Amino acid sequence: MGALLLLAATAAHAVDIKSQISIKQPGNDAVTYDLDQVAQSQLPITVTTSERQDGDDTVFTVTLLAKKRVYFSYQASLNSGFPADDCEYYLPGFWYHRNLRSPKEAPSFHTSKAWNFREDRLSTPLTSVYNQKSGQSLSVLRQLENGVDALTTHQEGEVILSGKSSVGYLGIDGEGPTAHLTFGYPYMETPRRYIRKLTLAPAIQAFAKLEPGEVKTISWRIHNRRSSSYGQFVSQTWEYSFDQMAPKPIKPLYTPEQVKQQLSKYFRTSFVKKYPLKFNSGHGVRIDTCEPVGVMQLGFCGRPLLNGFNALEYGEQNGEQDLVSNGNAVFDSFLEHGFTKAGYFIDEIYYDRGVPADEEVVHSIRQQSEGIYATLLYLKYENAHKRKHKEWEQRIRTLLDNFLALQKEDGHYARKFHDNGTDIDASGGSTPSATSALVMGYKYFGDKRYLAAAKRTVDYLEQNIISKSDYFSSTLDANCEDKEAAIAAVTATYYLAMVTKGNERQHYIDLCRQAAYFALSWYYLWDVPFAQGQMLGDLGFRSRGWSNVSVENNHVDVFVFELAHIVKWLGETLQEPRFMQMNDLIYSSLNQLLPMPERLCGIGHEGWNPEVVQHTAWDYGRNGKGFYNDIFAPGWTAASLWELYSPTRTVNFLK
Repeated sequence: MGALLLLAATAAHAVDIKSQISIKQPGNDAVTYDLDQVAQSQLPITVTTSERQDGDDTVFTVTLLAKKRVYFSYQASLNSGFPADDCEYYLPGFWYHRNLRSPKEAPSFHTSKAWNFREDRLSTPLTSVYNQKSGQSLSVLRQLENGVDALTTHQEGEVILSGKSSVGYLGIDGEGPTAHLTFGYPYMETPRRYIRKLTLAPAIQAFAKLEPGEVKTISWRIHNRRSSSYGQFVSQTWEYSFDQMAPKPIKPLYTPEQVKQQLSKYFRTSFVKKYPLKFNSGHGVRIDTCEPVGVMQLGFCGRPLLNGFNALEYGEQNGEQDLVSNGNAVFDSFLEHGFTKAGYFIDEIYYDRGVPADEEVVHSIRQQSEGIYATLLYLKYENAHKRKHKEWEQRIRTLLDNFLALQKEDGHYARKFHDNGTDIDASGGSTPSATSALVMGYKYFGDKRYLAAAKRTVDYLEQNIISKSDYFSSTLDANCEDKEAAIAAVTATYYLAMVTKGNERQHYIDLCRQAAYFALSWYYLWDVPFAQGQMLGDLGFRSRGWSNVSVENNHVDVFVFELAHIVKWLGETLQEPRFMQMNDLIYSSLNQLLPMPERLCGIGHEGWNPEVVQHTAWDYGRNGKGFYNDIFAPGWTAASLWELYSPTRTVNFLK
């Protein structure tokens, strides 16, 4: 059957698919054939394509029958008919707009307008294109089968899979006059592979083997619609993806109480007390030894104040005095040694390099805000136990007053700044990090200036981030489209919805919902497959409910903090069952790799939850798919899981 297929239009126009087959003889370069130009009798494989209507969708199926032993690669290209210059793209958890926030060293239009990626890079195995002028969109979703993967002996060029694999590829092509969506089986990555942060490597094309008479069938679902904006396009595509994938919660391995009990062991074994600042070692640690190191990072990867508060609260609840002492030591030491003369927290110290002078300290609005968040939780808790900390309160008031002075005329905050308040990175992408700190300051101190400043941040957020669907630069080790920026937007608008009423509250709820779709788009709705011998697969790891990190960092992790319970609240408030189901999925899934005595999951100590979970062809220099990098940052993973399993903490503070 010819490979040029005219598919019935489901919304606006017909589209066409052209396909090719590449045949490889081991030891020879592959030969590629256009299937609408070659006679099937000339090929060692019969390729049959078909389509059927399923509701508004077209299901496109290719069936491959081997006449003799054959090594093949099937490739298809779907012509959207949209003018390429009018188009933007969405590949969930990896590609937003044209990825132009990222430099040419990462996949983006800076390097090429045509890319193909392994499916397991994507939080949903879907590629889609949006016509900004007409509002039309088109998507291709892989119809999943039982997942399996196979190892390869080489990582570039033409490679033959060592066994059965279900991993195909999805991509985009904006090089010609009209935009195309590309897909095929098995996987290939072109024009370059993305193997670690800001590192592109030579392309790869995998070939699968069929024995004589063996049949392989693969299907994709083609969907089109109209949307009023790129943001609505992503929201609707996420809803469509969720409905098609129908992810179910997994059976949790541990209860929240068991998770916290294990994480409390991290609080003990990671505690560093030999420096002026006391903290849990949370950054730059080896996975095999989990030996604490002398690196303190206030927020982001470290979160010492939040972990200190968690240790204190848990210790008092369970009569574990050593944790109480450690938690108090953290806050006492930060009060004495943790601030600059200008009244900011010290963001980072590498003690082997010495303590930086104030003028050398680089502040970030994110880390300062995370320090305020943890400290106000601590102060509210202490007040409830009749313990007053006037000096701490004055420190936080000074810091919040500094925030008022730092805020720009349009409401945004510089991403990074000097101790004297001058900008290092004036970008406003991290602005929503400050919103929750300001709202908490308003609730704790009753100072309406902080609430007014918080509202101004969301004015900026609405005009420059949410309305443009451009969530970027919240993560501190990259400056690109990222999950944490979307989560920060969700959190900021939620906090304001919790302290306002009437139409104003409803407006913040609406903004929260818009941002939530982008945050959730990073979370996996399927289980990527692993090969035998890849530790994560051998452990039975399920990726659904975990999330990719950013355009520049392609591993999954447990970064969720308050998002899950905010999404649940949104679902209840808006009567949106998908949001409530996502909370259930995340809540059930994120404890899978918690190191337990009988199941350490590749980590040297109990309770030190892994960070860099390499679920696709990606590494930071060590180990690759199915394993972790050799260095990790467990400080934030402990804090994130603790927040996930403390779902009433924020509500209790804000009510």
